[in-house]
Amino acid sequence: MTLGAAEWVFWSSAAAALYAYAIFPQLMFVFAAMKQTWRDVRFLLLRESRRRLPRREFEPRVAMLVAAFNEEAIIAEKLRNAQELDYPAEKLELLLGLDAPEDATAEVARAHAALNQQVIQFPARRGKLAVINDLAARSNADILVFSDANTILAPDAIRALVRHFADEATGAVCGELRVVSPSGKVEMESLYWRYEVALKFLENRLNCVLGANGGVYAVRRELFRPLDNWIVEDFQLPMEIRFAGRRVVYDPEAIGMEEAAPSLAAEYHRKVRIGAGACQTMLRNPQFLNPFAGIPAFAYFSHKVLRWLAPLFLLAALVACALLAREPLYAAALGLQLVFYALAWLGYVRLARGKAGGLAGTVFYFCSMNLALLHGMFRYLTGRQQALWSATPRRTSVSPAAAKGGTHE
Repeated sequence: MTLGAAEWVFWSSAAAALYAYAIFPQLMFVFAAMKQTWRDVRFLLLRESRRRLPRREFEPRVAMLVAAFNEEAIIAEKLRNAQELDYPAEKLELLLGLDAPEDATAEVARAHAALNQQVIQFPARRGKLAVINDLAARSNADILVFSDANTILAPDAIRALVRHFADEATGAVCGELRVVSPSGKVEMESLYWRYEVALKFLENRLNCVLGANGGVYAVRRELFRPLDNWIVEDFQLPMEIRFAGRRVVYDPEAIGMEEAAPSLAAEYHRKVRIGAGACQTMLRNPQFLNPFAGIPAFAYFSHKVLRWLAPLFLLAALVACALLAREPLYAAALGLQLVFYALAWLGYVRLARGKAGGLAGTVFYFCSMNLALLHGMFRYLTGRQQALWSATPRRTSVSPAAAKGGTHE
């Protein structure tokens, strides 16, 4: 690589990363503020109603679909949580699909299932997506709600999700997933999670919500189609609905709670899988980048594609600076990058020892996320990432009380 090419690589990589993480969120804030101002002006001048949802009670038939593998430690709590949801029991059913579990999940589930809860055990392990497809085919409910075995829903989560379907233009609704530590707080991911929630709020205001949280989202039954071999189906399905012309809504009042992974290694493994799914999404969905789709395509490119490619930008910027280190400007840039990664290592050491990560922990989270994305990309491109999921060791599930009032603080 020539020095001129190295300079171009550094500045373009740095600009792409800066745009994805800093400039794009500011643009979304400005666009959302402009749209809100326009709506306020129309209301003041024309007295047009700004309320999209009708005030009447809306209680469609709902089926909650849950796929589980080895979840004997938490499946009883999941079933109890579903029984306690604030929704008419005669209009809510739960279909629990067991993907050939190797532990006592089936026995525990059958012992705790209520009348409106079906436990369906499949003899051969095929993966979450195949189970979900089979469960959806067994239900004729109006709305399909997707949740995970370890996700505890707030009592009013179902009502919060389905109320948006009173608007015929709505095809899918994404709730808010709150990941908590055993003590009930998010420590390592807190700052970044708030950042992502803020972005999703702005995207919702601009009608360009991207994907969903697998633990708490819903789709209109007639819009569900069986998905084949997708690693992150909770992103793929809402995106297909969005680009088919229906609205995808984010409702922060539809809350689900999950306990964080029990170790840094388990959390990294989860992110690697997400990275593989991101690579699959980029390569198999060029239509999501169609500029004629408007702001959803713009948001997908800026918020997702550039973020997924960020590990390559960061690596390219580091290598380019190393090649240009004879010049003071690039030597300083290289030094700053090395200090940044040293801070990430410090964060890892502190977190591994059970201490508060602080700023170093936030830097570590950012770096580990990008490393996992790169690792997942490599696994997908080399054909090593399977659609089957591995069970994360569970101690217990989050309490329903936490789901009702938990925070990220």
